[in-house]
Order: sequence, then C-alpha cells, then structure tokens
Amino acid sequence: MTSYHVHSRWSDGAATIEEIVREAERLGLEEIGISDHLVLYPYGSHIEWSMPVDRLGEYVDEVLAASRFARSARVRLGIEVDYLPETIESVRELLRPYPFDYVIGSVHFIDGFPVDEHRRYWDTLSPEMVNETWRGYYARVADMARSRVFDIAAHLDLPKKFGHSPTADLSEEVHAVLDAVAASDMAIEINTSGWHQPANEAYPAPWIIRAARSREVPIVITADAHNPKYLIRGYGDAHKLAREAGHTAVARYHLRKRLSVPI
Repeated sequence: MTSYHVHSRWSDGAATIEEIVREAERLGLEEIGISDHLVLYPYGSHIEWSMPVDRLGEYVDEVLAASRFARSARVRLGIEVDYLPETIESVRELLRPYPFDYVIGSVHFIDGFPVDEHRRYWDTLSPEMVNETWRGYYARVADMARSRVFDIAAHLDLPKKFGHSPTADLSEEVHAVLDAVAASDMAIEINTSGWHQPANEAYPAPWIIRAARSREVPIVITADAHNPKYLIRGYGDAHKLAREAGHTAVARYHLRKRLSVPI
C-alpha cells in the first residue's frame, strides 16, 4: 500500500518528514511519498501554504535524506504543483534538475479566485457564476494535463468541496478533461479527503472514476494527508469505489516512471 499525496511542515502539513515516514512504517506502508505544495503565483504575493520557491532544493534534499533512515517503507520524492498558465513554463524549468518520482498537478486558483480556501468566496456567487467557475476550473485542469508537466491529476472536482454544485450539465467539460489526461498518459487520484468536507464525497465523483476507467486512465489512491494520522484514512472505501468502477490496479511511481500493482 502507498500514500503519495502527503504534506509536511514544508507546506501546510502538521508534521516533519521524519514523523511522516515513521508513521508510514508503523502502518506497514510499502511506499510513502512526500508531496508538499509549490505555487509559483503570478500576482505578486507568496502563498502561505506553499513552500518558498527558493528553498525547493532544500526540500528535495530532506526528502531524499529520509530514504536513508527509513527501515521498511520506500520514500518517494513527490511534489504538488499548482497549474497557473502564467508560470507553467517556469515550473517546467524549475523542476527539471531534480529526481522527482512523481509530480502531482492541481488547480487551486482560477484567475485569482481561490477554489477551496473558504466557502465564503463561493457563497457570494450567483448560480450562473458558480457554473462559470466550474467551467473555468475544468478548462484549467484540461490545460494542466496538456502541459505534460505532471504525472497525477489531483482532486478532479475540487470545486464541490463546500457543497456548491453546478446547476448546468458539465459532463462534456469533464470528458474533455479525461481525454486530455489520457492523451498525456497521466493518472488521476481517488482522494479520500472529500469525504471529510461538506461535499461528503471523495474526489472525484464515482461517475468520473468510471469514465476514467473507460479511457484506461490509471488511478492512485490518496488521502491528501496533512497529518500523519490520516495517511490511509478512507482507503477501504476508496478501494471499494475503485473496484466498483472497474479498476483492478493502482499506479506507483519511481523517477517519473509508472507501474501498475493489483488492488
């Protein structure tokens, strides 16, 4: 079993990398991936839940060092990077020198609108604006996949977090996202953290997981853990969800190469 979407104190997590690795070993995980946030924000301010861009090398060194004290779990070097069209080429060059095992791509901002920061931002939107925000989100995720910078697409329907669902039928937009993901040979995650938000549903919705399977898009089971005690929270239900959608394997990564392991 693996846990790849994990945040430490390098971004917005509650624990050190060593504490995370120790808990992963206590849980019997075969692989533990550290994937702290990196945001190259184009609007002139630092995002407080992102690691400082100029300390990326230190972060990489600390994750690699964890492999030397880990006893039973393999430590994988990951990172979660926000897709922003204004900075994606800088991201590509920034990541290039480092031996990442996988890169998670996510969208947390749409033209400065914070998708998952607080429900109050959504509460101010009319139903039409909610629909347009969802459309903008899916357009960004599709562009993220087309950039071919990333290995895994994070929380594909994140805007549902606070319970603001679109009133319009956006299935075409979702299918466009999945087509882009498949064309770029990416995986998607089944992210269990959505079960612990007002949406009360894993990311993404079951029908999206089924649609991914029809395109042979691989999956990764993740908890989006910001505390070591949540490293495998909801994994039993996530594996059931994956099987019901027709998935028989999960993806693992080493040095940006993917392999499949039976569920």
